[in-house]
Amino acid sequence: MKRWMLALLLLIGANFAAPVLQDGAKAAAVEGSFADPVQEARARTLQRQLRCLVCQGQSIDESNAPLAADLRGLVRQQIADGRSDDQIKDYLKARYGDFILMQPPLEQATWLLWLAPFLVLGAAGGVAWLAVSRARKAAASLDSQNITNL
Repeated sequence: MKRWMLALLLLIGANFAAPVLQDGAKAAAVEGSFADPVQEARARTLQRQLRCLVCQGQSIDESNAPLAADLRGLVRQQIADGRSDDQIKDYLKARYGDFILMQPPLEQATWLLWLAPFLVLGAAGGVAWLAVSRARKAAASLDSQNITNL
């Protein structure tokens, strides 16, 4: 009976949890939402493309940090002023650098950033191949020793 009550309370509590975005990330509180759903969707999409400089692993759309709230307000103000997404991104890149973008551009300075996952994957594959080949050689030498001992 206690388990059922706990499950019921968890289910009810889940309904009152923070709103969830389409991609499953929690939405931060949005002040000054647009009345126009097209502008609101544009603002949310743009906010998901910009990194929170405090949290670093979250977009400004997800983050509850005060700086992220300020950046959301700045993005919304610039949208209201009629600026394009590229103009807003360029403005923020000029202030904070490429780090503000969730997907930094592929440039000479960011090659290592983009290639690092592949390099690590290749190194891990090389280590795995080396370990398997050594294990096979060890097994083959044990088999040959067992055959000669018979």
